[in-house]
Amino acid sequence: MSEETEEAPPDVHHYQDRSEVPWDIQNYWAQRYKIFSKFDEGIWLTDDAWFGVTPEPVANKIAEHMASSAPAGCSILIDAFAGAGGNTIAFAKSGRWKRVYGIEKDHSVLQCAKHNAKIYGVQDKITWFEGDCFEILRNQLKVLAPYSAIFASPPWGGPGYRSDDVFNLRKMEPYSLQFLRSEFSLFTENMVLYLPRTSNLKQLAMEVKDDKKVMVMHYCMETSSKALCVYYGGFNMQ
Repeated sequence: MSEETEEAPPDVHHYQDRSEVPWDIQNYWAQRYKIFSKFDEGIWLTDDAWFGVTPEPVANKIAEHMASSAPAGCSILIDAFAGAGGNTIAFAKSGRWKRVYGIEKDHSVLQCAKHNAKIYGVQDKITWFEGDCFEILRNQLKVLAPYSAIFASPPWGGPGYRSDDVFNLRKMEPYSLQFLRSEFSLFTENMVLYLPRTSNLKQLAMEVKDDKKVMVMHYCMETSSKALCVYYGGFNMQ
């Protein structure tokens, strides 16, 4: 249990029993220990945040891959859509980065991320920003671009994406693949996008210019792909 006793904001919860959980997230409640292994130690989530947290084993594997494959001169990790902190915490735990920056625009969700980082003992390794990630990258963090890797797990448009056999990345809401590539242009030398497992690979290939290559890797749990990551730029995935 976290040593500090904090009062959660009104829309933040640590559910202790299934009977407390809204019906539309009860499937996620059953997976709570896969989402955060330390859930019982007081993990905070808003009801909406349940939908977007990367399962901890997947977050840890992504953090391992990014740590081992990033260029030697890349010392900063920026999590552009930090959410409740699942990936950000995994990056901080890896020990690879001089500093981890987590950006989240929803105030309550950001409070969850900060609180959860304390539970995992990595709060001192993370600098948090509240606001629009594109504005923060263009302004406060622009100077870090040459030394940074950026990880982005953008919203996919809600659980409805699961109904598509092939997910159209050009219609991803609220940010299309093309929009993300454009907005992250300063950071694309070392960028990883976390996308639906059914993402249209042809659309991903069409975004690659000048004979550059990208690595697409599926991340699975219990024999099922949960999502895929697209590794751009200097990552040496072997």
